[in-house]
Amino acid sequence: MKQIHNIINNNLSIALLIFAGFVTTFSGCKKEFLQPEPLSFFNPEETFTTRGGLDAALAIADRHLRSYWTNSTYQDLGLPISTEYMFSEMDVASKTDDGAIFADIATRLTPTDMPERVTYFWGETYNGIKYANTILKYIDVVDGLDETTRNQFRGRALFHRSFRYLALCFQFKDVPLITKIVSSPKVNYRSTKREAILKKITADMEQAVQWVPDQKDMTLKGMVNKGACRQLLIKCYLATGQFDKAIEQADLLINNSGYSLMMNNFGDLINPYSATWPVTRNVIWDLHRPENKSVGTNTEAILILPNRNNTDMGIKMNSMRNWLPYLDNIGLSSPDGKQAVRYYLASNGSFRSQYDYVHALGRGIAHIRPTYFAQKSLWYVNGVNDQGDLRHSTTAGNWVTMESLKYNDPSSTFFGQNVRLRNAAGALLCTDTIRSYFDWPQYKYYVEDPTESQNPNEINHRGGAGDWYFYRLAEAYLLRAEAKFYKGDIGGATADVNIIRTRAKCTQLYTAVTIGDIMNERARELNMEEWRFTELSRVSYVLALSGKADEWGNTYTVDNLSQNSYWYQRIQHYSDFYNKGKVTVKGRSYTMAPHNINWPIPNGSIQSNGGAQLYQNPGYSGYNAAIPRWETWEEAVADEDKTQ
Repeated sequence: MKQIHNIINNNLSIALLIFAGFVTTFSGCKKEFLQPEPLSFFNPEETFTTRGGLDAALAIADRHLRSYWTNSTYQDLGLPISTEYMFSEMDVASKTDDGAIFADIATRLTPTDMPERVTYFWGETYNGIKYANTILKYIDVVDGLDETTRNQFRGRALFHRSFRYLALCFQFKDVPLITKIVSSPKVNYRSTKREAILKKITADMEQAVQWVPDQKDMTLKGMVNKGACRQLLIKCYLATGQFDKAIEQADLLINNSGYSLMMNNFGDLINPYSATWPVTRNVIWDLHRPENKSVGTNTEAILILPNRNNTDMGIKMNSMRNWLPYLDNIGLSSPDGKQAVRYYLASNGSFRSQYDYVHALGRGIAHIRPTYFAQKSLWYVNGVNDQGDLRHSTTAGNWVTMESLKYNDPSSTFFGQNVRLRNAAGALLCTDTIRSYFDWPQYKYYVEDPTESQNPNEINHRGGAGDWYFYRLAEAYLLRAEAKFYKGDIGGATADVNIIRTRAKCTQLYTAVTIGDIMNERARELNMEEWRFTELSRVSYVLALSGKADEWGNTYTVDNLSQNSYWYQRIQHYSDFYNKGKVTVKGRSYTMAPHNINWPIPNGSIQSNGGAQLYQNPGYSGYNAAIPRWETWEEAVADEDKTQ
């Protein structure tokens, strides 16, 4: 593991020197980050004509993927990945003391008033495309490389570019297609239709999967491998309606690529605070320990994002700070009026090791919080709350409910009793249930920061650096189930979903899955791994392509998704915030509109592209159906060299 970090970091150090001055840095939330900047302002140096320069560009592209989960600029606003969940049925913004809380999305999200967490996905995704295009531009002028090595560079660069364009297509829809590094600024880009971009990246990934080696033939983990290329190609085939090809690639990935689901305990048991929160060792807990994600015995990991504590690669995620409830809040009390949960220093006379929640669980301030659906109703299958599901098991220690915590103020007459929401008379014991009272998946969110957890005089434990999954095999089964569903093979789709449920020790298995069952299983299995909004947007599009009905019998059309989509129906049926206009303690309402299935094109990019008009999405100011877009990717590529 140390070798992984050292080699990638050495390349990254070179890259940072190269990119200094023309790539946005992440040192803080600066005003200039929001200023209009043409998408093509990029002037590489001669360094890229060397193998070391290309290694550096590839290393920074690899590391850049991790930034969607770790970017420190936004840790006090919420990690970028949290935005994906706020635009879904799974989570909502919950930092209720923030006057600008991103709750009223239907009216607040505009091309000129976009929270920085949304613009991050625009600006930084295009930055990632720059890195990929740099490699593709310079690979042919580097001396001393054989064709196999050149093709490996090309394949990895195509993966990076294709992954980012797949995301842009389902976050922002029709966007500029940029495949080249131009010699002078280009400010007359035209948007390219989503369908055309999807065809382009599908063709690119068909090539990449031939060029990039299998992980077993690589010395490092954390670099793009053939398995990752196959997984992305499956999604491209789904997005272009090529369901048979998607199944074929999934079969190859599942059966013939050396991967297999982890079915038993493995690696190290990581449970440093068992006195407070004991874990009964189980495969789900082991699978999601950062220390186990990249070990050789983990045959499920396809692509991991290296990010280890106490290394030169480690970047703290602050996962518990962002995603756990605000427990040590004076507004959360015991029936006798004492603060329900206290965080004590070990030197404090009130400290009890069995109730050391700050170190065992983490100190949260709830930037986002799960909906009732995500906490409760999601876990019902066949009308039964599946008590065996390890992913939702408080008994195993994987899941934490508020009621499984104990009042830990020794001066309270309720000390040691379970926390409760209401007193005997039915009155609420929590003044802000949005922020301070919800359950969570501890096995996913717990990323230890030894600096804080092992310091008895530290009252914080916000979450450290930890390896993260980018792709793993469980998702391949669920993608194959999705493809089989579109093909009408309900039995095959059901079998694939049940394989995942069997590994989780579920007692309830499906007999005939709907698209809703498949998406629910994704929610259970891939929480904070998948880009939830992007996947729901993608599935909405593909479901419309297929003509298949959703779990309520609705069918959709591709051209009408901004008015009605599967994504929006899930919001309406499952979210208990956006669909009910729930109001925060400061009077902010939660809203979502059908057109929010695509985010607005940022006004800054529209203004900086002064030679042509970018296409704005329906429902946002500036929308004009008459604005021309490239119908094919070939047209867009041919236009890239035209600066006037």
